[in-house]
Parts: sequence; structure tokens; C-alpha cells
Amino acid sequence: MNAYVMTLRCVDRAGIVHAASGAIVAVRGNILENDQFTDPESGVFCMRTRFESPASQPEVLARLEADLAHLEPALGLRHEHERRRAIVMVSRADHCLADLLYRTEQEDLALDIVAVVSNHPDCAGLAARYDVAFHEVPVSGTTRAAAEARLLELVEDYRADFVVLARYMQILSAPLCEALRGRLINIHHSFLPGFRGARPYHQAHERGVKLIGATAHFVTSDLDEGPIIEQDVVRVSHAHRPEDMISLGRDVERTVLARAVRLMSEDRVALVGARTVVFSP
Repeated sequence: MNAYVMTLRCVDRAGIVHAASGAIVAVRGNILENDQFTDPESGVFCMRTRFESPASQPEVLARLEADLAHLEPALGLRHEHERRRAIVMVSRADHCLADLLYRTEQEDLALDIVAVVSNHPDCAGLAARYDVAFHEVPVSGTTRAAAEARLLELVEDYRADFVVLARYMQILSAPLCEALRGRLINIHHSFLPGFRGARPYHQAHERGVKLIGATAHFVTSDLDEGPIIEQDVVRVSHAHRPEDMISLGRDVERTVLARAVRLMSEDRVALVGARTVVFSP
């Protein structure tokens, strides 16, 4: 039996589940797991279904496309064992990159990190230790357009399903954000919204906050305002210095980004307008 993951997104209407399950039954399939949700504001229906079938992937996809065509859905299908491919982008801070590489090596993430891209050479050695290709693509005011064009070339060359900004400290242009819409995720060193921009932990210290956190979100042309995938917080007190908060922040950044990458690699995130639908494991 072949194990498949199907994702579906379309305007809500009667008969969607019936049509999808009927197509799966038609290819001698058996549903193992199903999650669905209708966004009440947009009327968009989202579904993730894991099932098994003796039929080949082309046969299954053809039947799904034929039986669901009247719904005009955004439809996805992959073998469950087929790992997603990701490019990780980083600047100098390596804690999130190191965590993703380690989790991937330990099979904690069903993911292939196919390349690391950076605007600095600092993380080349780390990538080499995990036998991952490293590409230094410097960015300046005069080279930004060329650097972004190079990134899109790498995404195509490596057949990357999505790109992870693991503390990549450059603002991306609106055309690049649009070209990678729904495929570009970032870890922000703050619990959004709030304390945006530089030195968030110093801002938090000055305001006497009791919770700090991190946010993984899709990247859009609106800085730090993309649809949120995952968040978490850690409690602090008046005794914590900015340096303590930075250390605690690194820990929560690692875990939040890893959870978001896991959700993406398992096709559990659906983008619906300015929000996300996340089907938790």
C-alpha cells in the first residue's frame, strides 16, 4: 500500500468531503487521518487527508482531479515518505540553523535541507559539518536585486518546496515575497505584534515585560506582519537582564521555528488570506 497526504483548499460548499472521500474509495483507498476547517470570515474550506491506496500516485491524482474539478480546488498530493525540500537562509547568528540541521540529522524532522544561503561566510563551516551545500550571496544596496535573483535561481535549481529564514537579517523586496508567497517563513525574535524592529529584548526590558517569545510567520512585503504559523513565550522577571532575555529568547526561537518547519514539512499549514489554518499533529 502507498501512503499519501492530500491537501485541499476551496470555497466551502456542500459535498466537498463526499467528493474527496468518494475519489479515494474509487482508487481502493482507506482514510487514516482527516482534518478539515471552514474559515467563517472568508468561507474558505481547508482539508488535510492522510490515506493509503495500492494505486500509483499518477492514478490517484488523476482521479482526485477529475472528481474534484467542479470545486476548482487548490489540490496537493504527495507520497507520505516523500520528504519536503527546504533552503535555509541565515546571516551570522547560527542557533536556529544549527537546531534545524541537528533535528533533520536525527530524523526529528521529515525534511531535506538541500542548501544553506547566507549573506555572510560565518555559517559555512556549520553547513559543511552536516554535508549541506553552502552559498554565500552578499547583499548591499547595489547588489540586492541580483542577490534576490540568485536566491530564486537556487530555489529552482534545488527544487525547494519552501525557504526558511533562520535569523536572516535582510529585508526582502515585495516582488520576491510575492514570488515565494506561502513558501517563505521567518522566525521573528519577538511575540508579535509588539516590540518590532531592532533590539526587541532591550525594549522588553525597558518596559518591564513578564513574557517574551518568538513568532514563526509567512513573509510578506509588510515587515513582520505576515500570517502567523507558530508562537510561544517564556516567563521572565524584573531580575532578568537583556543578556538573560537574549539567551532565553534563543531557546524559544529554536523551538518555535522547529515546530513551524515540522508543520510545513507535513503539509499541515494552509494559507487563508492574512491568516493560517494549522492542523496540529
